[in-house]
Amino acid sequence: MKRILFSQWHLMRYFRLALALFLFFQAYETKQWFFIVFGIFFLFQAIFNMGCGPNGCQVNYKNQKDEQ
Repeated sequence: MKRILFSQWHLMRYFRLALALFLFFQAYETKQWFFIVFGIFFLFQAIFNMGCGPNGCQVNYKNQKDEQ
C-alpha cells in the first residue's frame, strides 16, 4: 500500500489531485455540495493511481479469426 501511494507520481496523477482539490474548494465556496462527489472520484484516482492507462480506455475485442 505504501508503495502505491508514494511511487510513480506523474503529470496525470498531479493533475487529478489538483482537480480534486479545486472541486473541494469550489464546493465549499459555492455551497454546491455535489462537487464533492466528483472531487472524491478524482482524489481516489490520484491516490491509488487508477484510471485509464497509456493506451486509453479501450476494450480489447477478440474476433473469431484471432482464436484460430
